[in-house]
Amino acid sequence: MIEVSNLTKHYGKKLAVKNLSFTINKGEIVGFLGPNGAGKTTVMNMLTGYISSDEGKISIGGFDMLENPLKAKLHIGYLPEIPPLYPDLTVLEYLEFVYNLKKCTLKKEEHLTEICAVTSITNVAGRRIGNLSKGYKQRVGLAQALVGDPEILIFDEPTIGLDPREIIEIRNLIRRLGTYHTVILSSHILSEIQQVCERVIIINNGELVRDECVGGLLDAATPTDRYAVRIAGPEEAVVHTIEKLDGVIKVEYVGTLEKGSVDIVVEAEKRIDVRKVLFAECAKREWFVLMLSRLGISLEDIFVNIIDTDDKKKLSAAKNADQENS
Repeated sequence: MIEVSNLTKHYGKKLAVKNLSFTINKGEIVGFLGPNGAGKTTVMNMLTGYISSDEGKISIGGFDMLENPLKAKLHIGYLPEIPPLYPDLTVLEYLEFVYNLKKCTLKKEEHLTEICAVTSITNVAGRRIGNLSKGYKQRVGLAQALVGDPEILIFDEPTIGLDPREIIEIRNLIRRLGTYHTVILSSHILSEIQQVCERVIIINNGELVRDECVGGLLDAATPTDRYAVRIAGPEEAVVHTIEKLDGVIKVEYVGTLEKGSVDIVVEAEKRIDVRKVLFAECAKREWFVLMLSRLGISLEDIFVNIIDTDDKKKLSAAKNADQENS
């Protein structure tokens, strides 16, 4: 669906993107991540044909972005970080304008009505865009990306500046859109990426540093399972018993946060689901498990570690190169 090969882009003497290659298959929801200045927006602008690359190739739906830009762009719906909205137009007038710009051949009234329903903007379709809230403006931006029913949706910071409720609503909408479209999502809210995306592509200083499924990243960062557990039972007996269960590596005593119970952190091997063993043992001893929750590292922690490691690696390589040249 999307093939990027050896993509390179300079801004004057500054190298913004260097030999970047990746493939995104049909139906994937992919998070596109990197620190500020990593080249994310530059890559998105090249993917959508807004700017051209200096070197390399972009293929969208089998069409080369440089050789066949019009056919390649027909496959793409793009929401940039700042949505291209016209405040003096009503929502419907704006969507009709986008429909005409894209030379869409779908039945206009039916198509735009469906888009308004999908993005939950039907109730504001007759209102001027300039009078809408930030959340509704973002929905209108998403709606324009859907005009023409493109197979690929590219969203750059779609929830920036929204309140928590609006973020949840937009996140759920993107998840639904991923059922029928290939989605590339760039966001600084990594909990959002973790909840929505199946895979992440991470770039740093314009270069690819990681391309992996989210589950694989989390599993690699957490070689064991850890659970916070609260058990209604005698303190010493609980700790001593849980320590001896099959698969348990370590039990950390936390304290007594609720009368008649004990709070512990259980670290266990991944080869066995220790929850089943723990529940069975507690039931046998007539102890009640009042709380059990998985403790895990976040995608944000993993991202910071990957970028820090890459920065140190590049700094070390630069120092070695300087020493060799001196």
